[in-house]
Amino acid sequence: MIARLRAVDNRSWVAWMLRATWALVAVAAGPAFAEALDGRSAPVQRTVSAGLWAVWALTLVAALVPRPATLTVVRVVVPAGLAAAIVAAAVGAASPLALGATGLAAVLALTPAVGHVAVNGASYGDERRHLLRPPGPVLAGPIVLAWATLVAGVAAGPLLLAARQWIAGAIALAVGLPVAAAMAQALHRLSRRWLVFVPAGVVLHDGFAVLDPVLFRRNRIARLGPAPADTDALDLTQGAPGLALELDLTEPVEAVLVRPGRRREGETAALTRFLFTPTRPRWVLADARPRRIPTG
Repeated sequence: MIARLRAVDNRSWVAWMLRATWALVAVAAGPAFAEALDGRSAPVQRTVSAGLWAVWALTLVAALVPRPATLTVVRVVVPAGLAAAIVAAAVGAASPLALGATGLAAVLALTPAVGHVAVNGASYGDERRHLLRPPGPVLAGPIVLAWATLVAGVAAGPLLLAARQWIAGAIALAVGLPVAAAMAQALHRLSRRWLVFVPAGVVLHDGFAVLDPVLFRRNRIARLGPAPADTDALDLTQGAPGLALELDLTEPVEAVLVRPGRRREGETAALTRFLFTPTRPRWVLADARPRRIPTG
């Protein structure tokens, strides 16, 4: 337990840097946003100002309370802050300070260290979670489209209503909020994909690959390490970029694999070796060694 907390603390400085940067965004970007609102109607100004302050405060709380759910909030809202600063610059309120602060916060929010601290904020006892990289096809465009749809779905209705576009605003609320909720749920699935070290061994918790979490007991693990170039292991990386690790077993372990396009259906397979892609393979191997899991 002590070793687990020490390892998390070694990475938490990045999370604290994100919190400090986001706290400063209010000061760094506030004047630019205020300038961008000049000339807009009073209701629009009040709505945007109230919305920005509320979202900023909510995200600061989310950054201070590391959980998988708050990780999703941070990774949606903080890049949206950078997008807002870019829009402000495009309408004539250019501010290097606003762009720099929101840009740094966005980069920090997407780092593996922030993700590691967040998902382990909800871990139990001697459990250690390691985030998996998003599937390659998702990174090719859908993740950005889902993010943009979520942000637009939340913001469009209130802005149209503030501009006295009653019909369009009502439609935007009726359509945008349910769509935004669906996109939020889809993005949150990415925050819940882990390889988990537990006292009994290793658990694969990946709803994109297996229907239910699968436990691989320590006494059945022959090796955990970088995948050889000529491996014939089952590929559960979902096409994620980066170094894939391979888990070799001494005995087959049954798992129900997700069938492409059919999330609620699966096919049973006996796994003897498989590939996965964590955000930081080195951290996985470093955590495996003290748990007496063979690496190499």
